[in-house]
Amino acid sequence: MPGPSRNPADFSFERAALAQGFRCVVGVDEVGRGPLAGPVTAAAVRLDPERIPAGLADSKALTASRREALFAALMGCAEVSVAHATVAEIDDLNILRASHLAMERAIAGLPCTADHALIDGNLIPRGLTIPAQAIIKGDALCLSIAAASIIAKVTRDRIMVDLAQQHPGYGWEGNAGYPTKAHLEALLNLGVTPHHRRSFKPVHNILYQDNSVSG
Repeated sequence: MPGPSRNPADFSFERAALAQGFRCVVGVDEVGRGPLAGPVTAAAVRLDPERIPAGLADSKALTASRREALFAALMGCAEVSVAHATVAEIDDLNILRASHLAMERAIAGLPCTADHALIDGNLIPRGLTIPAQAIIKGDALCLSIAAASIIAKVTRDRIMVDLAQQHPGYGWEGNAGYPTKAHLEALLNLGVTPHHRRSFKPVHNILYQDNSVSG
């Protein structure tokens, strides 16, 4: 017989940390590891347990309009910090380290001094100086991480829409820099922009081919 139904994301990780005596418990997530262009963006969110917006869930499970509505709600009722690692930092450090750097910056930018972080994934950023717990699929299990996933995704999507206006033809307003067929074709036809990650194979290969032809 199946057990009782359970809302996948809940506040149990936060409650456990608060019960240990931590005061500022935050959820942290990032978006933008996979795209060929644009920054990687992280958010850190401290929820008020008395004011958690209804319907809060992993950003990937929500429609764009629902994400926007929850983004606005969270900005009005939670402590929120957003930070980025640039394309240059991604190429210099590697995408994993750059995403962790963005997470560290987001935590540092919060109004409260975070003393415990709930991190989406299986790794804790090595530059973090506070206690932290890595939670695999945390954006689907932990409400604070779900909130961070929404803030990070909406913020980064808006950045990519702005960049699409500066560099039309790559479809960033729709693909957010991910390697869709249309984006890859545009890379071949239009070339590499300053916002493309040169360390990523499809971009690197095009640059290498260009160098080979011109060499």
